[in-house]
Parts: sequence; C-alpha cells; structure tokens
Amino acid sequence: MRALRLEAIDRVVVGDAPDPHPLPGEALVAIRAAALNHRDVWIKKGQYAGVRFPCIPGSDGAGVVTAAGDAAGAAWIGREVVINPAFNWGPSDRAQSPEFSILGLPHDGTLAGLVAVPVVQLEARPAHLSWEEAAALPLAGLTAWRALFERGGLRAGERVLVTGIGGGVALMALQLASAFGAEAWVTSGSQEKIDRAVGLGARGGFLYSREGWAAGALKAGGPFDVIVDSAGGEGFGDLIDLAAPGGRIVFYGATLGNPSGLALRKVFWRQISLLGTTMGSPADWGALQAFVTLHRIRPVVSATFDLEHGADAFALMEKGGQFGKIVVRVG
Repeated sequence: MRALRLEAIDRVVVGDAPDPHPLPGEALVAIRAAALNHRDVWIKKGQYAGVRFPCIPGSDGAGVVTAAGDAAGAAWIGREVVINPAFNWGPSDRAQSPEFSILGLPHDGTLAGLVAVPVVQLEARPAHLSWEEAAALPLAGLTAWRALFERGGLRAGERVLVTGIGGGVALMALQLASAFGAEAWVTSGSQEKIDRAVGLGARGGFLYSREGWAAGALKAGGPFDVIVDSAGGEGFGDLIDLAAPGGRIVFYGATLGNPSGLALRKVFWRQISLLGTTMGSPADWGALQAFVTLHRIRPVVSATFDLEHGADAFALMEKGGQFGKIVVRVG
C-alpha cells in the first residue's frame, strides 16, 4: 500500500509500506479519504506524548471494509464506513480509562491505503456525506459533541460562545449547537471567518484582536450559558467575565498555554463551572452519528490534497488560516 510516514521530526515521506493484516476482532479498511488534525502536526514536530518514529499518522478516516480478522467481522466486508478514532474508552461515560488511545499513535493511522482497526470502532458512513466530508467528521465531531452536550449540558435556547472559529472542532460545535436550537456566537481574529460562520448559523461574532472585545461581546450577545474554548492562555479570564451565572466553560485544549491570575472569586460567586473534556465515549459517538444524520450536518472542508502531496497538507495545517478541515484523498 501507499502511506504517508513520519520518519523523524519534521520529515514527511510518502511511499510504499507493508499492508496491515486484521487480527481477530479487527477489520481492514481501504481508506478513501483521511483528515488532518493539529494532533498530527504535534506528532510531526515531536511534541506529543509517547511520540515514536517512524509512524503513520492520521486519526480521521472513511473507507470500505475489505477484510475481517474473524467471522464476527465478516458482516462488515464491502460496507462503507467511518472510523471512531477513540480507542479503548473504557466502561465509564464519565472519563476515559488508562488504556485510552487515539488512532494515529501508537496505532498506525489513516494516512495510508489500508488500516486495521477494531470492528467496534466502525460506523456506517452517513449517506448524505461525501468521502471527504465523512473523513472530516470523527475527531472534530466527537470532541464538539461531548463538549457541548455531555460536559456542557447544553439546552435548546441557551446562548453558546465558540472561540477561535475556523478550526474543525469549533466549526462542528457551531453547527451542532445551531441545529440543536441554541443561539450560537463565535470569536475570531478574522472578520472573514466570522462572516462565514454567520452563514453556517452563527448569530454573530467578535474580533478578539480588538481591545475591549469582551465588554462589547457581553453587551451584544452575552452573557453566555456555554462557552467552548481550546486556547486557554491569558484571554481565559475574559471568558469568565462573559459567562452567565451558572454558566459552563468547556475547554478541550490550551494552545496558548495555562492562564495565570484567574479571578476565582468570580467563578465561585457566580456558580460558574470550568470543565475539561477530551474526545468522547462510545455513547457520545453513537449520539453524534444519529444527530448528524437526522439534521444532515455536513462538516466544512477547507482544502483537499492527494496522498502523494500529503506534505503540502501538513504545510497548510502548520501555516494556519484554514476554515474547516484539511482532507487527504487516499483511495
């Protein structure tokens, strides 16, 4: 098969690789499309826990099952599927188990012609999605679903603020919240991205690059019942000011680092909940698939590349500025 391998830090090579063979309980998926995540870039740069080289990255993928490791998986052969990248979640919906891992490290990932995955990770491809859209759904959709509903406890009619619109998770959070009947607002450093978000259902947005933006957001759209963030950093204090009494701030990353000097008095006095989240449980995955199918939600695809030009896809992800997912066509 052809595969994109990370041979060393910042060394991307596309070439031939041995075909994987499914073990009992596994299925072999011929990948049609895969999608990049920031996780793949961190692995490429050697900045991810447990990183090892060489490896085949890629957490998101959609394709056709071509073989199974035993009779139990034979019913999947020939079916079009998307892959749940959250492996070994464990028995509790409250949090993942110590055995939890994400497809693409340590398990070889989807940026290859074939990938062997446990049958329990398979889901039928939603019929309304193209291969590229289906590949863009899993990690971003699962993370956004859990952030909004399992952790954030979103209710219809509530106000939601999604920060840093343009990334895959943020866009999925906007689309899911809007379809659910929430009033969604966004932030960005780009007015163009805010305008595009309005086209996807956002009520409006705020330029966080402007001085005093949070005060303006509070007057125009706030306070917010649920805030979804991945940046952290010194601007996290603004989110506390924007939260409604009893509000929930859910964060799934800290790309700008840990915030310092948080006004904890504001948090406890106004009954605000600070909630961390990572990926999602099998129950979250099933609920996401049903909701996406019911509401015919289509993940936003920003750019597509052929596998042979996978290094260019990584370069675009590192450059930033995309609006939606970066997808790699494989099959």
